[in-house]
Amino acid sequence: MAKNKLISLGIDVGTECVKAVVMDEAGALLGSAVVPRSGYFQDRVTEVRQMTLEDGGVGEDDLAGICATGFAENCVTGATSFLGETACHALGAFHFHSEPMDVIDLGGRDPKIIRVDNRGRPEAIHTLRRCAAGIGTFLIFAARQLDIHPTRLQEMANMASEPAEIGSYCSIFSGQDILERLRDGATREEIALGCIRSIADRVIEIGSLEGPVRVTGGVAEYFPGVLQALADTLDIEIKAVPRPILAGAVGAALWAQRSRRPQSGKGEA
Repeated sequence: MAKNKLISLGIDVGTECVKAVVMDEAGALLGSAVVPRSGYFQDRVTEVRQMTLEDGGVGEDDLAGICATGFAENCVTGATSFLGETACHALGAFHFHSEPMDVIDLGGRDPKIIRVDNRGRPEAIHTLRRCAAGIGTFLIFAARQLDIHPTRLQEMANMASEPAEIGSYCSIFSGQDILERLRDGATREEIALGCIRSIADRVIEIGSLEGPVRVTGGVAEYFPGVLQALADTLDIEIKAVPRPILAGAVGAALWAQRSRRPQSGKGEA
């Protein structure tokens, strides 16, 4: 890799997956990787870092900056900067859609609606009540109870004509609803669809969307039915950004380029 190019690495350490991208100064994505989070965060960070650099044909010495974000950002050794995940998702979405927008961040934890300004910075952030957090984790729990891989939950939901009743107020109570529906004889397809609708209901409870609306996060990557349920209920167009699970890592890589000097603390764009 040419030494005169500004190459940056962005790492998003989430609760369910660890994501990373390597980008050049023109904003081109050179390489990326996603690994499920299990065991120690530090081990998954090392793994995803190596995979991403190999995918991009980039060496450690080629990196001009490394930005970490996410739940366990402190587990990224050698980071030259840190940026809050909300700002990273805003910046990552703006990289693909350069206009003011509402960004729905649907990851492993709490959903957020982020109003992004004309510079890619969050100007307003709306979150759901704490009791309804853990949406990605809830969907993975649902898949486990239905004895399928999480990536098949959406496929199974598509085969149902009606959803089973799954509450949207609390992830713990919703998990109990799944067990009760299984006990009462609901089909796995109906339960899968009920879970998808439950997540959509949680997002709607956050508040109104001004549009255009873009979605980031692993839920948008693996469970697109949530987006369709939102669009059908709200009667507006809702689209995911390209590779939505990588949006936070993309924003981190972009921030690493903007802050080419070491920083001692965490910041927002």
